[in-house]
Amino acid sequence: MKTASGALHGGDMRMSEETRERVRAAADELGYVPNMAAQSMRRGWMPLIGIISEEVMTTPFATEIMRGLENSVRSADMAVFATSVGAGREVATVLEDLRRFRPKAIGYAAMYHKEVHLPEQARGIIGVMINCRDGAGAIPSLVPDEEEAAAEVTGHLLKAGRKRLAFINLPGLEAGRLRAAGFRRAIAGAGLDPEAAPVLNATRRAIYNDRATSSVAEVVTALMAAPLPPDGILAGNDRVAMEIYAVLRRLGRRIPEDVAVASFDNQVDIATRLDPPLTTMALPHRAMGRIAAEVLLGVTSPWEGVRKLPFHLVERASV
Repeated sequence: MKTASGALHGGDMRMSEETRERVRAAADELGYVPNMAAQSMRRGWMPLIGIISEEVMTTPFATEIMRGLENSVRSADMAVFATSVGAGREVATVLEDLRRFRPKAIGYAAMYHKEVHLPEQARGIIGVMINCRDGAGAIPSLVPDEEEAAAEVTGHLLKAGRKRLAFINLPGLEAGRLRAAGFRRAIAGAGLDPEAAPVLNATRRAIYNDRATSSVAEVVTALMAAPLPPDGILAGNDRVAMEIYAVLRRLGRRIPEDVAVASFDNQVDIATRLDPPLTTMALPHRAMGRIAAEVLLGVTSPWEGVRKLPFHLVERASV
């Protein structure tokens, strides 16, 4: 038994390579599968990385986060086990349920960039926050650099010769607040008057979501009826940009000849199918997943506080 265990599990027992290969060949022929439960008893954990999510699996960007996680975890011969909070399930309950599977480490992922206040017992158990920041500042957090992304895409519009800009933003969200700050910073940095570059809401509700009543049509119509209409519009996301396209087309305005349009998210099914294709800032979700996996696997040392990851400008024909 010791010989077989040493050959199959890489123990330090002395044996010839010929013997080791014979044992492995016999195991393959018999269809031997390693007993993960027994290995877990010896190590103290299963070859799993646990992820608690806020319905992140239902968002368009969940695939990119999970790809980043799974690619890194798979290379370490481990797997991702995800479960969600919400629908009456509290974080503390979900955390205890997940710990019964004895994962090596646990991360927490939010469906959009936000501040999260976790129960005190989660500190010391959750190893990293993904797409959100820990309200207590005690857990390493990975978030998109929203403000810098807005400054970069606004700068791109300005370099393209656009001088009268407007931003149709996502109200009530942390991402919207930070993007508005980046937009205004870029406007001021170009020597233009930030007051002449309005930041307007994409929905009538105080907090944006995809189901809120849109105000894009009335906002764009009013902007284009002004004595000096904008020659560039920044959209809060690609869905808002799609609405902006429709209104501009209805008003007989050409993109980008009359009005350049840029956005955030790089939802490929939207951005590449618009006419002309949409210039947009790609979120760093895959990088967030990869870096989170490295922390949870112990490959990368955790940091203190918040780590901001850059977006990527995807240039298309709308600017």
